[in-house]
This record gives sequence, C-alpha cells and structure tokens, in this order.
Amino acid sequence: MREFTIGKNDAGQRLDRWLGKAVPLLPAPLAQKYIRLKRVKVNGKGSRRDVRLQAGDLLQLYINDEFFDTPAEDNAFLSVFKPQLDIVYEDDQIIVCNKRPGLLCHADEHEYVSTLITHIQAYLYQKREWSPRWENSFTPALCNRIDRNTGGLVIAAKTAEALRIMNDKIRDREISKFYLAAVVGKLLPPDGELRGFLLKDENKKQVAVYKKPVPGGKSAVTRYRTLKVKNGLSLVECELLTGRTHQIRAQFAAAGHPLLGDGKYGRRSDNQRAGRRGQALWSYKLVFDFPTDAGCLEYLKGKTLEIPRTSIDFVEEYFE
Repeated sequence: MREFTIGKNDAGQRLDRWLGKAVPLLPAPLAQKYIRLKRVKVNGKGSRRDVRLQAGDLLQLYINDEFFDTPAEDNAFLSVFKPQLDIVYEDDQIIVCNKRPGLLCHADEHEYVSTLITHIQAYLYQKREWSPRWENSFTPALCNRIDRNTGGLVIAAKTAEALRIMNDKIRDREISKFYLAAVVGKLLPPDGELRGFLLKDENKKQVAVYKKPVPGGKSAVTRYRTLKVKNGLSLVECELLTGRTHQIRAQFAAAGHPLLGDGKYGRRSDNQRAGRRGQALWSYKLVFDFPTDAGCLEYLKGKTLEIPRTSIDFVEEYFE
C-alpha cells in the first residue's frame, strides 16, 4: 500500500485522471476496476472515479508496487490489460502464437507497448506463470521473429532452458520454417530454389540481392513450390533454408515476381490493381526436426504446427 497527500497543484483533478498520472503503468480499465473494488481510498473510504480531489486529501492505493515504476520497454507488459493473442500451441516450456500482420514482434523507436512480446509477457504475468519479482534475470522472450506486416507463427520461450535450446535449434537449422506467399506472375520453373547474396542497407532498412558474393553480403537460399495459379498470381510455398532479413520478399522481387502488396520491394501498380496493402506473406508451418538432442524440448521432436491455409486472408481472397 502507498499513501499520497494531495497538494494544491493536484487539487481539482478527477480521481481516475490523477491515478493515471500517479501510477503510469496501470491500465485505465484496471484503474477503474480498482476504484470500484475500493482498493483506492480517499480519506480512508472508497470513492467514485469522478470525484474531485481536494488539497489535503489522503489517498491510499492498494496496488502492486511494479505499477509505480517508470514506463520502459522492460515493464511495458504491465500496460496491457487484455492480452490479444492467437495461441496455436502452449505447454510449460514454450508458447507459439499466430501473429497478425501490423503487430511488431519487438519494440522499436515508436512503439514499445503494443508488441507481440509485451502481450505474451502480460498473458503469462496475469496467469501467474511469471513475474519479474520472482526472477533474477530471466524474462519470457521470442525465439524467432517475423516482419511487422508478415503474419504467422512465432515461438516464445517460457523458461531460460527452453530459450537456450530453441535458439540453438533455430541457429543450427533444426526447425523447418515454411511460408505461404502470393507473388505476381507465373513462376518458371514452378518449383525450385532461389539463390543469391543479400546485402542490407541499414539506412534504408532494405536489402539488395546479388548473384555473386559481395563484401558484407550473406548467402540466401529459398526453396519454393507453386501451389496454385490464378488471375495472374501464384500461391507459393516457401521453405527458408537460410534466415536472412527480408529474404523471401527481396529474392522473389529480384526474380521478377514480387510479393503482392509489398510496399518496399513490390510494384505499386500491381498492389493498387489488387487493392492490397501489406505483403501477402504468412509463416504458416513449423516442423521441429531436431536431429540432435533437444534436452527439455525433446518431446517436440517430429511435431508439426500449421495454420490452415483457408484461414489466411490472401489465400481466401485471391485463390479460392
């Protein structure tokens, strides 16, 4: 419990608005709930949210200490009142979510509250499976990430051991990752591999594709298979044999078949004609191959997690 005495500069404010300033990490819906439950007392009694505070009023707040911290990236999960997650799989070690397009995986310079990892941390915190007060260093973390405007499967570790093992498995290519993409045109051959070297321009946040090695470039290999052709578009399954930034988007664009809706690597005319904003790309399947020992995650060996194709918006819109 914490106590505050209202001074002349705070006098005249509504209780709920003052509470939002005094406890910056407390979500507004939760603040309203605490007022109703009389966990916020004015002069020893419960009060209404719209009461006007007077100089000298004594406020007693029965609110967890962590809500009083200064807002920062590492405690942003406290600001998430109702986590919005599409959970595909969960156990004691990991949680796998189907991320919607438009949602960041991690915070950037503009957004640190509405991200996938903050929603996952809020979900586990509210389930009482994790709290920073119980841990010396571990925080639930993402094992892989996908672009903001790409939808699909993202793995998060709920324990430090699971995080270490999953990171090793991803690094060693022991998890097969498959994407669905809608690309412009008809691919010839319909099945094959795209190979090249990607060089990232940090200023433009964009990569260029080269046929031969270049200084600073990283090799990239994408295996693809055409599933359906309709109305000048191809529905393609892509398997990442390497995991580079913007790999699928850049390689298909360099091959003359940009992803539909891709504002960075695609063609505006194609996107406008189809009325598509945001790249038609979805991480839809993960296969836990695990040819080597997986420790506490050994039970996942051979398991496949897959999003039904019919649930992916661009598949339904352009190919059904």
